[in-house]
Amino acid sequence: MRGMLEKDANPPLGDGGDATARELLAKAMERPRALSTRELATLLRMPDPKPLFEAARSLRRSVVGGGVALRGLVEISNICEKNCYYCGIRRDNRNPKRYSMDAGEILAAAGWAHEAGYGSIVIQGGERRGEAWTGFIEGILREIHTAFGDKLGVTISLGEQTEETYARWLEAGAHRYLLRIETSNQSLYAKLHPGDHSWEKRLNCLRTLKRLGYQTGSGVMCALPGQTIEDLAEDIAFFAAEDLDMIGMGPYIPHAETPMAGWSGAGELGAARRLDLGLRMIAATRLHLHDVNIAAATALQALAPDGRERGVLAGANVIMPNVTPRRYRAEYDLYEGKPCLGEEAAQCRGCLERRLAGIGEKILWNRRNDPLHARCSR
Repeated sequence: MRGMLEKDANPPLGDGGDATARELLAKAMERPRALSTRELATLLRMPDPKPLFEAARSLRRSVVGGGVALRGLVEISNICEKNCYYCGIRRDNRNPKRYSMDAGEILAAAGWAHEAGYGSIVIQGGERRGEAWTGFIEGILREIHTAFGDKLGVTISLGEQTEETYARWLEAGAHRYLLRIETSNQSLYAKLHPGDHSWEKRLNCLRTLKRLGYQTGSGVMCALPGQTIEDLAEDIAFFAAEDLDMIGMGPYIPHAETPMAGWSGAGELGAARRLDLGLRMIAATRLHLHDVNIAAATALQALAPDGRERGVLAGANVIMPNVTPRRYRAEYDLYEGKPCLGEEAAQCRGCLERRLAGIGEKILWNRRNDPLHARCSR
């Protein structure tokens, strides 16, 4: 598969009839959803991204306010029924030691996040279905809601489920759901997944979540083999068309224990270019959507020690520190080089506060920080 670098490694902006990047930045800041897909691609191609990042950070502060919200990430299980070609916990990878946290461990992690002032948690795990799993999650959500009420926001990221399951989890106390589409390009999606995986089904799940009343999030990988700048611009247009409230995306990082690791183009882009693309996507998404929550993904930190802080400087307003018990973290191995595997949650908290202070940002302690877009569009 042809990689992005072959065609799109910082190509020059158009000339003649094309709007200048400065004009496009001003247009984007004036009102949301103002840019065409072609104009989004122009911003993503800017030879010097500094004005892009500065505009996105300024817009983030003016629209959603200063400060960074924290979501304590609880990786409750690495058991997955899916077999995605890029993922380290895919069903057919026999190397990870499979685990599922019990109810007491999950509740303890949620309690720690609440006491630490995080304001919200994300319950994330491999995709599983069936009544035993559905009922287990439903019970956990009810216990969390009983213990903390509306003082602790709860996001779920547990993949494709039936409408009935989504409704049960919503009624039990969840109010946000993150389901990444991974790419809006259906042909590219088909190359990344086995034949029994359906882009249309994933899209229908996103629309079901939105209809049921969840604050709904999605996201994509960038720097995928065969992906183009135009694909990434279409991804941002997809976020707008689906009226999403939250965006969680990051660079694709190859994993040696997956089929994609051996594909032509999979490792073509270096860490610096992958990071650059991830930051450009955050900035362009902020400029196009304005009032959504955007996470600075942990994958950014896997590519550079200050990757998450650079994500904030590019327009992100959410960070998800890991509060999973340390003994499980190395087994939730989605991609290689995942950071903070050996740190306790308390260490991450203090480190993150110092890092954000170093770039002039404060943490919004004890705040659920629901997406402004969710409040404005309902």
